[in-house]
Amino acid sequence: MSDPTTAGRDRARPAATRRRLITAVAAAATAGLAGCTAGGDGGDGGSGNGGSERFDGYLSNAEGFDGSVADRTGEDEVTVAVGAGDRGYAFDPAAVRVSPGTTVVWEWTGAGSRHNVVDEDGAFESEYYATEGKTFSREFTEPGVTKYYCSPHRNLGMKGVIEVVED
Repeated sequence: MSDPTTAGRDRARPAATRRRLITAVAAAATAGLAGCTAGGDGGDGGSGNGGSERFDGYLSNAEGFDGSVADRTGEDEVTVAVGAGDRGYAFDPAAVRVSPGTTVVWEWTGAGSRHNVVDEDGAFESEYYATEGKTFSREFTEPGVTKYYCSPHRNLGMKGVIEVVED
């Protein structure tokens, strides 16, 4: 027969170990998320055609992004190729700067299989297309940064940014 003073302690150890493990994992996850959400003041950090701090991190693994922003301010309509690059898993240009009121037209190249265009914040989402010449458009009226991606190829770096700035 076991000693009643020690029997309960043996069962308590695995539960205490599990609690410590869960607490440690939760703390690590919280610290990791805090690192992802902490950020600067959202300032530009750059000028001219250079990449902006507001989205360089987002495009750090974007296929075909060389750090530059295509300046298309003053144009009424701008086209972004969907399925660009050597493998067909990029937007071209990956980052584009436009004026308020500009319509951005995403045009499918037919390369890289089926693609779509999805706003990171959920404001828009196109259909999936694989056919060359298909289009999806959106007018950008307010200054700010819109981050978007292709759902099936996001992990391959198929992401882009539209930056709307006052002239």
